[in-house]
Amino acid sequence: MNGRRPFLLKPVAKDYLWGGSRLNDEFNLGIPIEPFAEAWLCSTHPDGGSVCVGTDRLLTEALADHPEWLGSHPLQTTEGRPELPILIKLIDAKRDLSVQVHPDDEYAGKYEGQWGKTEMWYILGAGKDSELIYGFQQDVDQELVKKAVGDGTIGKLLNHVPVRKDDVFFIESGTVHALGAGCLAAEIQQSSNLTYRLYDYDRVDKRGQKRPLHMEKALDVMRMSSSAVPRQPLRVLKYKTGYASELLTRCRYFQVERMLINTENRKMADYQTGPNSFHSLICVEGCGVLFGEDFTLNFFKGDCIFVPADSTELKLHGKAQLLDVSC
Repeated sequence: MNGRRPFLLKPVAKDYLWGGSRLNDEFNLGIPIEPFAEAWLCSTHPDGGSVCVGTDRLLTEALADHPEWLGSHPLQTTEGRPELPILIKLIDAKRDLSVQVHPDDEYAGKYEGQWGKTEMWYILGAGKDSELIYGFQQDVDQELVKKAVGDGTIGKLLNHVPVRKDDVFFIESGTVHALGAGCLAAEIQQSSNLTYRLYDYDRVDKRGQKRPLHMEKALDVMRMSSSAVPRQPLRVLKYKTGYASELLTRCRYFQVERMLINTENRKMADYQTGPNSFHSLICVEGCGVLFGEDFTLNFFKGDCIFVPADSTELKLHGKAQLLDVSC
């Protein structure tokens, strides 16, 4: 890792009980874990930090030596410590995730000592009947929610949203939600591992124990008013030499664009980061090569490339779909 060259990251695997095998089967990650629920592709979180390929150093350690790689964006430091304000995952939901909610920054900072969690999902695959849960169908109060959780009827109060490949869902902190069975998704979120489970279908883990619920904290942070069923945002492709791109999400915490690279029989695509933020490139389809003045970096489906802020001039070649994430 010399200067401001891009480099690959090795993910961290999580074996939550609702996971499957698609992250190995479809992304060839080659991590011997079962079930394989989440791959944390780009992370400096204490619960799982990415490793820089070629050096076996944690990304956290590399950024401590090179804080300039993060860029000048005000979210890039916490109490003077350089760390990523975001966390990027691939998720395989073979079974339904728990009905859950995440706190905002104010609550998380006061009671948990970390960031809250706003997130987005980009759906990479979905079954015929796959759905997700997003907010309440009606206004509720704490007693109604407690009763519905207790008697197992909480699902009747919630919005159930059909899911298709290529859908985008933005989920602000405080929104009760759950990814449904059959969904394969890329998740871009704040760098937080705070999840308050409201309902978990009375499932047991591999030790035969029910996973804990966090009823009081969930009630503290959830939005009790009814939520409109999310509609897919208008997306406009912009064409440049060698690729097309579209904005998927922009919020105060992150920006996500989808890049469609196709340089077969065409000029290579130019790429360079500015001084404001690092970028993470997630290959979700195809493969390609990233070229610099004196290096090449091959990438394949499932790879995550960290590109430091204010990078050298780069060129992309291949046929691939990338998610370009920045702050």
